[in-house]
Amino acid sequence: MSKQLPNRILALDYGLARIGMALSDESHTIATPLHVCFAERKVEKTVEKIVLEINALQKKFECVISEVVVGMPLMMSGKKGLQADEVSHFVELLKKNLQIPVATWDERLTTVQAERSLRETSMSRKKRSKVIDTVAAVLILQNFLDHKKNDSAKN
Repeated sequence: MSKQLPNRILALDYGLARIGMALSDESHTIATPLHVCFAERKVEKTVEKIVLEINALQKKFECVISEVVVGMPLMMSGKKGLQADEVSHFVELLKKNLQIPVATWDERLTTVQAERSLRETSMSRKKRSKVIDTVAAVLILQNFLDHKKNDSAKN
């Protein structure tokens, strides 16, 4: 009899060059930074890379990734712009290639928040630029997890 693997949620901060990644704990309470995955020229290749990455993470953490959350870069007005269209296309392709739910989450100001919190450290600008996407993914995931907890507490 095989044991039931714990579920975790993965967050992606999608960018044309880099994709920040963060993973929840088993209780879906805390977001933890993972790393940055570099995007390929073609979005289809990037999706293939992310699917392989998800499989590798499931093995490494001995878990099942039960959901993927992708940050949606809405404009301050709440409308979709060019970047949001890129993310929507990526999400649609991801949904076609995964058998798990893929959600989007409003990521307005997460990169600004990430930049601010990193600036408070003694980290150099060069080092900050290498981790900013991962920190943004953590913020996306933490906001998503907190929202889910608050929603379940209301019901």
